[in-house]
Amino acid sequence: MAQRRLGQILVDLGYLTEDQLWDVLEEQKQSPGEVIGQVAVRMGLVTDAQVTEALAEQWGMPVVNLAETNVPPKVLQLVPQTMAEIYKIMPISLKNDVLTVAMADPQNVGALDDLRNFLGVEVRGAVSNQYDVEQAISRFYAEKEDSIEDVIADMEDSLGEDRHATEVHDLSNPEEIANAAPIRKLLNMVLLLAIKDQASDIHFEPFEDEFKVRVKADGVLYEMVPPPRHLANAIVTRIKVMAELDIAERRLPQDGRIELNVGGNQVDLRVSILPTMFGESVVMRVLDRTVVQLDLNKIGMDAGTLTRFRDTIRNPNGICLVTGPTGSGKTTTLYSALNELNDIETKLITTEDPIEYDIDGLIQVPVNPDIDVTFATVLRAILRHDPDKILVGEIRDYETAEIAVQSALTGHLVFSTLHTNDAPSAITRLRDMGVPSFLITATVEAVLAQRLVRKICTECRTEFEPSDELLMELQLPIEQARQYSFYYGRGCARCNNSGYKGRTGIYELMTVTDDIRDMVAADANVDDIRNFARTQGMTTLREAGLKLIFDGETTIDEVVRETVMEDLD
Repeated sequence: MAQRRLGQILVDLGYLTEDQLWDVLEEQKQSPGEVIGQVAVRMGLVTDAQVTEALAEQWGMPVVNLAETNVPPKVLQLVPQTMAEIYKIMPISLKNDVLTVAMADPQNVGALDDLRNFLGVEVRGAVSNQYDVEQAISRFYAEKEDSIEDVIADMEDSLGEDRHATEVHDLSNPEEIANAAPIRKLLNMVLLLAIKDQASDIHFEPFEDEFKVRVKADGVLYEMVPPPRHLANAIVTRIKVMAELDIAERRLPQDGRIELNVGGNQVDLRVSILPTMFGESVVMRVLDRTVVQLDLNKIGMDAGTLTRFRDTIRNPNGICLVTGPTGSGKTTTLYSALNELNDIETKLITTEDPIEYDIDGLIQVPVNPDIDVTFATVLRAILRHDPDKILVGEIRDYETAEIAVQSALTGHLVFSTLHTNDAPSAITRLRDMGVPSFLITATVEAVLAQRLVRKICTECRTEFEPSDELLMELQLPIEQARQYSFYYGRGCARCNNSGYKGRTGIYELMTVTDDIRDMVAADANVDDIRNFARTQGMTTLREAGLKLIFDGETTIDEVVRETVMEDLD
């Protein structure tokens, strides 16, 4: 049965006339991000309470008045404050293993599925509004916020304090232990705190005497309070249950996926299990589309480089390479470029290992070397699908490079990545793979090298006077450097006392001009190519980093750490 539209329900309830509904729909076209209820309230045609009533009617849920609701302590213990804040819900009652939650957004039905998975009880929704839910959370959870230390203390009380319990005793019934409330609660809290902190990876690492939990945010690992060592197997088994992996298999690596709907946003957790000497190690890659914005205007590229890069990606054929170490944001840059090119007139096909983000309009093919589905074999097949632009996840060998070159020569634009220190080194890398110089000059249009540097936290950014030794690391004359202001982050609650919050890119774009083609054909060395490219306007990674330092975006330490090797001859 089709869902009744909210606008029609407001008309049926007598809160809007048909003419007013048409006015609201016209107004909504001007602001596509707003839902119809918000538009109607903003226009003064209905109240928040009337929209709440209509939403309840639409989703078949009761309306709850949180101002007059008393929540039992056992319900607050079941749902941690972090979970309530992220999912924008307020738990209100628990009867017969059925938890009722007031939802700020009843249309986010995926949140109910996540809560069932996290909490292990049936969950039903009731309708409230965002203001009332936020007020209720701050009122009921005042001084009751759980920390990981509290949860671990509860676990020791509930599951015993024998830290040296053996695996036999600990996991006589592994699934039952894994589904125990304390294990669920600890894992839920770790996952939600990591997602809230915009972490990219979560590591669960077993050692002889401890079980470490570390979270990577802004490219740096931070250690959380470790849970008791004897609960390592139960926690890993719980992760396996959530990722639908084989809980009985502990000798082989396994890969899985957990899909969450956090605060109305789709978050994918890619789970990798690795057997080690002291148990199974787990790494979860957090793929949150709200954190990674696939937009060339938002990746930190300066205006001049961005204009030249846009010109390159609109070429009808050729090869555009992005280089840098693992974790330098190469895939995000390429996705952003494809996102910009993604229109009804262009056929875009990618082959990746693995596919990180599912994008509408792109044909995305995963690589699987176990059955000989390599970049090279997929690329051959892609050419028979009439693509305009192709993304090859990485050029790893001569075979892939050869087919990429052939694709470029036959009228396709090929995007790919390489692992080199800077842009000019990509030419040498292709030569080392066996690609002849005349084919490099005929196909390569541009090489973009990039790094990610952490941004200074805006809440605790502080100006300071750097020492001469620190300025010397920038390889600038001291007198010239003293003309600028320098900043660092003192550390605050917002940035977990690190002084940094978020990352941005620094970029070095070498456009392959006719002069550079002549140099490549003459087998010029990397230093000569680099020096000539700089005379033609190429900004090096170090120079791009200096600009961010002088703009107060990042610190000297960050730029030196990421670029010190590139510009030294």
